[in-house]
Amino acid sequence: MKAVMASLVAAIVLLFARAITAVRAIWHESGPPRRQSVYFANHASHGDFILVWAVLPPRLRRRVRPVAGADYWLKSGLRSFIGRDVFNAVLIQRVRDERDGDPVTIMAEALDEHSSLIFFPEGTRNQTDLPLLPFKSGLFHLASARPDVDFVPVWIANLNRVMPKGEFVPIPLICTVTFGEPMRLRAGEQKEAFIERAQAALLELSPRQAGNGE
Repeated sequence: MKAVMASLVAAIVLLFARAITAVRAIWHESGPPRRQSVYFANHASHGDFILVWAVLPPRLRRRVRPVAGADYWLKSGLRSFIGRDVFNAVLIQRVRDERDGDPVTIMAEALDEHSSLIFFPEGTRNQTDLPLLPFKSGLFHLASARPDVDFVPVWIANLNRVMPKGEFVPIPLICTVTFGEPMRLRAGEQKEAFIERAQAALLELSPRQAGNGE
């Protein structure tokens, strides 16, 4: 019964997200990824992973899992149901002293189960005027742990305007989710170089970077 309810809620969320945002995917010239991937994206809203999930083709959507903070998604029964049952999120405890496992190991195990992941390397929502917050080291460590997995940069545009901080009623706006060229950790590449390359790949997808505004 819970599985049926989760499927129904997922369908409702998908329709609602598309109705409010008219979200459209902008794919790299190679088209939607054909391989297992870690989609790493900018993070400005609690709904970011929903838009990435919503624009993926069904064959990819069925296998993708968002990486999310356990301290947020386990705070209530409803959030737990949405995080665990609807989206099958990989829940990571962000409070170090309360962790019962290494976050990179938990994500790597999800990849070993043939899932793809939606990951936010900034680690928290960006509520500044900067296009990106500095990346945490988790992206590098995950790429080191699973070097054969593609890492796909994804830029989410306008969702922070659909649901501004402190507002409870969404403002209908067109959102885009732009997918860049897949990348992998290069042989011998150090953490700083990989993080810098990943940040640059993500920023290249920003409408602001392209001079179109956001």
